[in-house]
Amino acid sequence: MKSFSFLRLSVWFYLAIFFAYLLGPLVIMSVTAFNSPGFPQATPWECLTFEWFSALFQDERILNGIKNSILVGFGTVVMSVAMGLAGALMLTQIWPKLRATYYTVIIAPILIPGVVIGISTLVFWDRVNRMLGLGADSFLSNGLFLTIIGQSTFIASYCMLVLVARLQRYDTALTEAALDLGATHAQAFRKVLLPFMKPAIASAAVLAFLASFENYNTTTFTFGEYPTLTIELAQKVRYGITPAISALAFIIVVLTVFAALFNEASIRRRELVAAARKDATVEELESGRLRLPSFLSSNWAAVGLVGVACFTIVIVGTATVYSPAQCIADVKEQKRMETELRIQELRQRRAEDAARRAAEEAENGGADASDSTSQPSTGGGNNSGFGGVFSPNTLGGGDTAAPEAEGESSAPAPTAEGNSAFGGAFDPNALSGAEASDGN
Repeated sequence: MKSFSFLRLSVWFYLAIFFAYLLGPLVIMSVTAFNSPGFPQATPWECLTFEWFSALFQDERILNGIKNSILVGFGTVVMSVAMGLAGALMLTQIWPKLRATYYTVIIAPILIPGVVIGISTLVFWDRVNRMLGLGADSFLSNGLFLTIIGQSTFIASYCMLVLVARLQRYDTALTEAALDLGATHAQAFRKVLLPFMKPAIASAAVLAFLASFENYNTTTFTFGEYPTLTIELAQKVRYGITPAISALAFIIVVLTVFAALFNEASIRRRELVAAARKDATVEELESGRLRLPSFLSSNWAAVGLVGVACFTIVIVGTATVYSPAQCIADVKEQKRMETELRIQELRQRRAEDAARRAAEEAENGGADASDSTSQPSTGGGNNSGFGGVFSPNTLGGGDTAAPEAEGESSAPAPTAEGNSAFGGAFDPNALSGAEASDGN
């Protein structure tokens, strides 16, 4: 029993760490969208502000990038879902011996780096444009066209995998029955197969749009004059970012959570309706009056959806009436006072250091004076760690204090060479003496 409890605690601990690692950056970025500093930071917290949302909606480059991303996303959805559905149908109807080869060819774009796909797309359609004799401003050189084509190259493979998983559960006898009843192949596809594939088509469309919206590697070579949101964000990061990007991330997170909860609530609602129809009487089915539970009962997704909606309404309402100007002014004044205090402390520390250095120099000067009075003036005493190399009398040749009245010259005595650490190598008369001896 103890081991089972320990196992459960371990599982919950692992899940907590996993979701903290997965969702922690999103939570922190969402918090930075409401903090007043000019650089995204969650701590230290200064003031609650909504100005970064206003700055986001006033940024023309970000808005233009969002518009281009939406256009590219819809174009990619149309092409990717169409190609993915065609590839899935072909995969289920092709000769079994060729199925593995065909599957490998279709999946290959997923394994190719996005940089390679972007460069190859640009080069290929540039050659086609030249072969057709079109100008540089033709639609084949348009950034939207190239981006949609480049992204659809590999996103179609993802769509095909989703559609194949659904198509494998399809009973081909339904299509054969429709054909036997006189329907054409187009009618059998439209009225029998397509309704069965609708859930998978919707899932593939959502997957294609999200993959297109966040793509950067391929788009960076094909966008031309139509930069997407990821391109604009990458360019902004190079020159410094503001919390407006955090505001954009918060909006995307809220929309994603709202869409996920709405989808889950709809699924659970359909399950409740199916269960009510199963237990309903014939009269209730004919009248259409089923005993359905409330929207919020037994539906945690609906409760979460209502919570997110209320949270959004509260934020919008607070943003319309709340002004952080006074809080920001107080924070600036506090920072100014802290800065002045630090400057005063720095000046005081410098003054103390200067006084201490002056005292040390005075002490060192007094010690030098006492040493000079206790040592002979000839400099013969060597208290230096370098053997008197830096003594002012070293180059002069040692003892030059002999009076001129006794008839001695001012040149250094021969015995003075022993006082130098280099044996008189730096004696200014050494070379002249050597030349004189050579001349003799």
